[in-house]
Amino acid sequence: MGKLGFYIFYGVNWLITLLPLRILYVFSDVLFLLFYYFPTYRKKVVLSNLENSFPDKSPAERRKIGRKFYRHLADLFVETLKLTHLGNRELKKRFTITNPELLKRLYDSDHDLVVVHSHFNNWEWLVSLPLYTEYRIVCIYKPLQNRNFNNFLNELRSRNNVKLTPMKHVVREVVENREKKIRTIYGFIADQTPAKPDIRYYTTFLNQETPVYLGIEKIAERYNMPVVFFNVQKVKRGCYSLTVELLFEKTAGLREYTVTEAHVRRLEELIRQNPEYWLWTHRRWKYKRQEEHD
Repeated sequence: MGKLGFYIFYGVNWLITLLPLRILYVFSDVLFLLFYYFPTYRKKVVLSNLENSFPDKSPAERRKIGRKFYRHLADLFVETLKLTHLGNRELKKRFTITNPELLKRLYDSDHDLVVVHSHFNNWEWLVSLPLYTEYRIVCIYKPLQNRNFNNFLNELRSRNNVKLTPMKHVVREVVENREKKIRTIYGFIADQTPAKPDIRYYTTFLNQETPVYLGIEKIAERYNMPVVFFNVQKVKRGCYSLTVELLFEKTAGLREYTVTEAHVRRLEELIRQNPEYWLWTHRRWKYKRQEEHD
């Protein structure tokens, strides 16, 4: 999409998202039909991912998961755009933290944190996190190729003084914040696919050999940061709850890949429980280990 197309999108989005969510979900219902039927949006990718991830399920069961996924994806699309006009008061009602006391305890014990989250349920509404904690929030992100949409999403994601920084700058960010004694949460999306030259480790994830970023455990162990996992669950349409799960309070001296395997296994467990809420359109398995030797 060129600049003109983006500006049209931006203007239409600004106007439409003035509407309350209950009305925007009508648009979501229509969007679901467009995603699923006219034409299908990455349906081959979704069905292939589901087949490889759940070979024990029947084709009918996998199609049912796929259909539920597209309905959730339409809601997620609308909920993300609604951030344009979603006030913090309403956002806090719709995205709650079940145990903010854990964040408070870790903050009071003078720890920076590494947070692991993923493309599961609604990750965009995590911009509400500064409303629940004194920590500074730094989100590690992967820039989009489309500069206009990258800037648009970054504007939504940097609400409430959330800072976005690319992976290559994270060490500098940690050093600067520690020098200034600013206790900080460093949030990593754990289920992204590393660029091929950056692949250093494969594991089995959802029945498939999968490359995984090691940056989470490297940063945590280097600075002995606790690692917490963000378990986001859908309570009902438009409402989510976040439970903060402590994976490791101390990380220095752990065996290699211990942290990585822990967060991969936790995400896998959540996906198996509610597979329709994970981002199946993502080409997560485009690289195979044997390709490195081709």
